[in-house]
Amino acid sequence: MKIDSTKPILVTGATGYVASYLVQKLLDEGLTVHAAVRSPENDEKVGHLKQAAENASGKLLFFKTDLLKPDSYREAMEGCELVYHTASPFITDVKDPQKELIEPAVEGTASVLKTAKEVSSVKRVVLTSSCAAIYTDAIDTVNAPGGRITEEIWNNTASLDYQPYSLSKTLAEQKAWEIADSQEQWDLVTINPSLVLGPPLNPHHTTSESMNILTMMGDGTMKTGAPKLGIGLVDVREVAEAHYQAGFKPEAKGRYICSAHNTNFFEMAQALNPQFGSEYPLPKRAIPKWLLMLVGPMVNPLFTKKYIRNNVNVPFRADNSKIRRELGIEFRPLKETMEDSFQALVYEGIVLGKA
Repeated sequence: MKIDSTKPILVTGATGYVASYLVQKLLDEGLTVHAAVRSPENDEKVGHLKQAAENASGKLLFFKTDLLKPDSYREAMEGCELVYHTASPFITDVKDPQKELIEPAVEGTASVLKTAKEVSSVKRVVLTSSCAAIYTDAIDTVNAPGGRITEEIWNNTASLDYQPYSLSKTLAEQKAWEIADSQEQWDLVTINPSLVLGPPLNPHHTTSESMNILTMMGDGTMKTGAPKLGIGLVDVREVAEAHYQAGFKPEAKGRYICSAHNTNFFEMAQALNPQFGSEYPLPKRAIPKWLLMLVGPMVNPLFTKKYIRNNVNVPFRADNSKIRRELGIEFRPLKETMEDSFQALVYEGIVLGKA
């Protein structure tokens, strides 16, 4: 399977956090990008992509699309051999998880991949999935065979009532494999990132939970302490590179865990303290688990006793050897990702909280 680089490449959700870097990379490589977005006329959302195109040898074309409208992507997909499907909601504060998370994720994925079955030019689809399709809580990674998650594992602990975001990612990826297995025209590769950080290309319009976590570390919300909440973390620049390699390496196949560091919120904050600790109210200590059990549910509805029990003071463990071996991805240090991310928010005035 070799992609013809003279043909256009489709990127859905092209204004997204990861997708923006991917579009920039494709343009820098001199490729033609079909950028599928909801509002091509909204310069606040697409301006940074236009700027990337001006400074690159590639060509950028916008297509107005809607995840939940059938056949919405056909025009954008025509003539493309490679399709990157990155569009999906990343929100955790939802009132109706079925309507706000599950349906957009599953139906959106089904819509794009069913169109790929009907557009004869398509040879490969690269789907942005998530480690959330592999696990729900840090305790799941500890309990996994060998004490760490691998690409063989699927999330079986999320539900509509508990961690519905993880359920949405699981069901969407399962739907993608179901559609892929129903045809032989193109192959499917999935990238499964953990928490994505790194400097956003469009800071004021990056709707990502990771930006919220960083903001809470810098604005004093976590001043009394950060929980040792076990998570995986990866830099947005490496996630974009992984997508690029997954598209163009003929031998790329299956799922790829894209996670650089097995870390926790406290360790992440500690990485920021040397450079920013004197000016910003960053957490200087770890908040005890017993205290979180008492106040967590009052402070944040997501911090249920079950969630705290399964994630706080529990290590996250993932095996990233497949993506390093097969796609050649090398990950930058945690400190660099944290500092670059935080600096971007400081520059933009998103984090103002002086100590």
